[in-house]
Amino acid sequence: MTLTKADIVEKVYTAHVSMTKVQAVEAVEAILRLSKNTLINGSDLMLSGFGKFNIRDKSPRRGRNPKTGDDLTLEARRVVTFKPSGKLREKVNAGS
Repeated sequence: MTLTKADIVEKVYTAHVSMTKVQAVEAVEAILRLSKNTLINGSDLMLSGFGKFNIRDKSPRRGRNPKTGDDLTLEARRVVTFKPSGKLREKVNAGS
């Protein structure tokens, strides 16, 4: 099962009786927008008890087209990595 943005909005809405559905959507959108902008600007995002999202710069490297086997150069790029907090890791592993 995958948790979607709509699922998150629904959970926020049902957990806060004084909040309208529109306010729940706006709250979730605001948090996601802030998170995205933080990462886009090259800063790390740490959510206590959840984990840390890091931005890493990857250098150009040689690669291969798996379909044709031709060599090619992969461009330099930025990637987002995630490291879960110890608390999250423990809870995930306790559930298995």
